[in-house]
Amino acid sequence: MTDRPATSPLTLTGERTLPGIATENYWFRRHEVAYSALLPFCLGATVIDAGCGEGYGTDRIAAVARQVVGVDYDPATVAHLARRYPRVRAVRGNLVALPFAAGSADVLASLQVIEHLWDQPAFLAECHRVLRPAGTLLLTTPNRLTFSPGNVALNPFHVRELAPDELVELIETAGFEVSRLLGLRHRRRLRRLDRRYGSFVDAQLAGPAATWHPSLRQDVAAVREADFELSGAELATSLDLVAVAIRTA
Repeated sequence: MTDRPATSPLTLTGERTLPGIATENYWFRRHEVAYSALLPFCLGATVIDAGCGEGYGTDRIAAVARQVVGVDYDPATVAHLARRYPRVRAVRGNLVALPFAAGSADVLASLQVIEHLWDQPAFLAECHRVLRPAGTLLLTTPNRLTFSPGNVALNPFHVRELAPDELVELIETAGFEVSRLLGLRHRRRLRRLDRRYGSFVDAQLAGPAATWHPSLRQDVAAVREADFELSGAELATSLDLVAVAIRTA
């Protein structure tokens, strides 16, 4: 793996992760874990991936879904999605005004997106509108402890991160019932790296990748999906939150 995207001309800005970049590998694998866990809910379904970014996850959904549409607001991202992943239908759209008819999707997935949005309730209202009755919402977001509230120096693209109880309240207020809520955390090998660095995440956020010690660069490049686990225990200290919810109202 190199420090250049292997398959993407998109620029790494910190707003989204991209495949094929060695120094971004930790975040990419962390995102992949959630897509892998949520694929069974997409089997044979009509799926909207709202805020799909580069499209690597949307393409994974396409392998099991009847149809998947990737939606992003950025024109360059949508153009890349259409070129790179031909089995995905690429659509440009505003996430608080989704360009789909009411009840047109079985599943709406939105992974690591809601924390970027200024009007989170409006987005969830749109999710509710485009899902059929009893449709499934798949949502992931960083637990608030990853980036402290208002710390734009760490991630200026995040508007509001959510604690577990806040996420559940937001989803249920929009007319969904949360059927499961899981937290992502490090498995044994990454826990060893946490002890070595004080915090493996903080070590990566402490400075630009160009300033990293070679050992940190090597450890980041070696991260795999299997280095993470999802569990319903101790959600308050998890790294990411993974919610599955059903449209009830």
